[in-house]
Amino acid sequence: MLQAQNISKSYPTPRGPLPILSDVSLTFEQGETIAIVGPSGTGKSTLLYILGALEPPTAGTVTLDGRNPFTLSDQDLSAFRNQEVGFVFQDHCLLPQCTVLENVLIPTLVASPDGDVEARARQVLDQVGLSHRLDHRPAELSGGEKQRVAIARALIRGPKLLLCDEPTGNLDRYTAEQVADLLLEVNQASKAILIVVTHSAELAARFPKSFELTEGGLRQR
Repeated sequence: MLQAQNISKSYPTPRGPLPILSDVSLTFEQGETIAIVGPSGTGKSTLLYILGALEPPTAGTVTLDGRNPFTLSDQDLSAFRNQEVGFVFQDHCLLPQCTVLENVLIPTLVASPDGDVEARARQVLDQVGLSHRLDHRPAELSGGEKQRVAIARALIRGPKLLLCDEPTGNLDRYTAEQVADLLLEVNQASKAILIVVTHSAELAARFPKSFELTEGGLRQR
């Protein structure tokens, strides 16, 4: 279960604090799929980074299965993000010098081996339809294929929370629909909590539950 209680976030400026989020609360159960929409600059990505323990809130608490990552030591916080959270970003963030298989294996390099990680990587790449692309590098892939690699990389550690920041923002409509299909399909299999932030009303409409972030507050649509 993911719970956020009274989350607020502001950034210091010469003219005083700039509020981004104000008193945001939410509760999501394992296996739920959620879309968060809103105009640019409303704090969607900021909220996602707080939920994924990449950035602390100014006020409020976040817990995943009862654990508050922001109370952990730096080492334990890094381990928490590596083991419990998977991220998919708009620009996929693949290493150009690495093959598809190597890119997916990157999150396993900072932790003790947990079984046959290469076999697990091959399994998730087969799950996203890229078993024939293992030795290719990102420059040899289409935009949709790159995003599939990013999804496989996010899944390699079996996270409880899968967070996607505009995962279809750089894709054409047909490819965006394929990526949306894939996200919903793999999440049904993984039973993670899937949260997608997006500008796309079409993508948000695919999700059983959606919210709108406006003026720093979150409301269910």
